[in-house]
Amino acid sequence: MTALAEIEDLLRGQGRFGDPSGPMPWRPLVAVGLAGGLFYGAVMGSYGLQPRQALYSALKVPLLVGVSTVTCLPNLYTVNAALGLGPDFPLVMRAILMAQGTVAVVLAGLAPITAFFYFGIADYGAAVAINGLIFLVSALAGQVTLSRGYRSLVAANPRHRIGRAAWLTLYLFVGIQAAWLLRPFVGDPALSTRFFRSEAWGNAYVEVATLLWRVLTSR
Repeated sequence: MTALAEIEDLLRGQGRFGDPSGPMPWRPLVAVGLAGGLFYGAVMGSYGLQPRQALYSALKVPLLVGVSTVTCLPNLYTVNAALGLGPDFPLVMRAILMAQGTVAVVLAGLAPITAFFYFGIADYGAAVAINGLIFLVSALAGQVTLSRGYRSLVAANPRHRIGRAAWLTLYLFVGIQAAWLLRPFVGDPALSTRFFRSEAWGNAYVEVATLLWRVLTSR
């Protein structure tokens, strides 16, 4: 089967990606996730034509997704076990990996749009905003795949709705902090190219709370 056929089966939830009784297709999912993340990251980091930033961002996007996923899985297993859903965890893992694969495929598919906008804008903030929009669209596509994977699980046991909500909450919480630590993904041409910001090791939520406090107290 060709790579394009595999990707089509993943997005449509058919073939070996649509048969929950079969073995988990983890190898193509990992390959798709890695390739899609590397490709989009390279395009994302190409703003301002900075080759080193493009390389750094190509490494950071799959690292962001992979680290966030691996960090959340032990907590998700504990939640599922507490809900009495432990035996279903392989199917939960299957649904999550397929969703992450979908995110990577959509990111790669939308990379030309990012590159097109880069040629037409000269504002760093706009470049960051465009990438945020692309990630949002890709995440929503991943949720479609996740919902498809959870459909049979929820039908068999409605408690899987709680497990899915726990996953989304955990992943969002960890993903935001991981993205904060790994920034910049879009290099500012006015700054030197670095893998991490000099103030990288902070807390995203503390920074946001501090910013909001400054805004409120400045009035």
